[in-house]
Amino acid sequence: MKNTMSIFMISLAAILWGVIALFVKGLADIGFTPMEIVAIRTTVAFLLLLIVGILFFRNQLKVKTRDLPIFIGSGIISIVFFNWCYFTTINQMNLSLAVILLYTAPAIVVLLSRVIFKEKLTKQKVIAVIGTLLGCVLITGIGSASKEDITILGLLTGLGSGLGYALYSIFGKIALQKYQPFTITIYTFLFATVFLLPLTTLWDKAHLFIRMETIFWGLGLGLLPTVIAYFFYTKGLEKVESSKAAIIATIEPIVGTILGIFLYHEGLNIIQIIGTGMIFSSVIIVNITWRNKKRLAQNSITKV
Repeated sequence: MKNTMSIFMISLAAILWGVIALFVKGLADIGFTPMEIVAIRTTVAFLLLLIVGILFFRNQLKVKTRDLPIFIGSGIISIVFFNWCYFTTINQMNLSLAVILLYTAPAIVVLLSRVIFKEKLTKQKVIAVIGTLLGCVLITGIGSASKEDITILGLLTGLGSGLGYALYSIFGKIALQKYQPFTITIYTFLFATVFLLPLTTLWDKAHLFIRMETIFWGLGLGLLPTVIAYFFYTKGLEKVESSKAAIIATIEPIVGTILGIFLYHEGLNIIQIIGTGMIFSSVIIVNITWRNKKRLAQNSITKV
């Protein structure tokens, strides 16, 4: 398959995003708030990228001033807005509902990609979007939520988290028309960091940064589910439609569930297994076209 490597990169990014809870929990236990953890994530990511850029990619550190709004979009409107909405939703509602609202992102990406990039709205995409959404509903256990868990603010910020999450695919695709994945990634985290640091005043907790466990969890958070994950996802967007990439990335909640089972001894019921199967099936569906199947069939006939 022509785009196999790109699909692999997007899948790997989703897997790395799925293990983020390990690092978040580690920093939270030390005493950092959710938004402080986001600031640590973006700051460490930017500093790591800056070092790598100076050493190996100096020619990719330059951007045109007129293109800065694209990176403001990916860094502030996408990453910062997404995280603020998501953490607000978690404080307002049941966690499972927050995850489900977050994963309205693939549907939003499909619609925006249709309008902005003129990507085809195929039956496969519609089926895959429905499949991933239902899969997330099942895997996160929506049945445990009650009416008391739902608030107007929670619903609005939950949908906002889905929009913010989706917008990275849109801004990333636009930026790829002019810049390399490394350039997009470093400027995304530059603007996110510049925006977050004054808000969180991390320097007030400077004494916590000299602890080895803070350095360990902070570097891990900035490197694995951030620098490497976003670089792979952005790289994958070069040859994969943004709508397909967003659907593939829904592997993330599956990884989170598996992590919970093995590390935190959480149970996995039959409903969650069905939800996992639906997400995997949707990812497969969105990457198989009838044209490819027809071509394979014709090749088989030719060989015979």
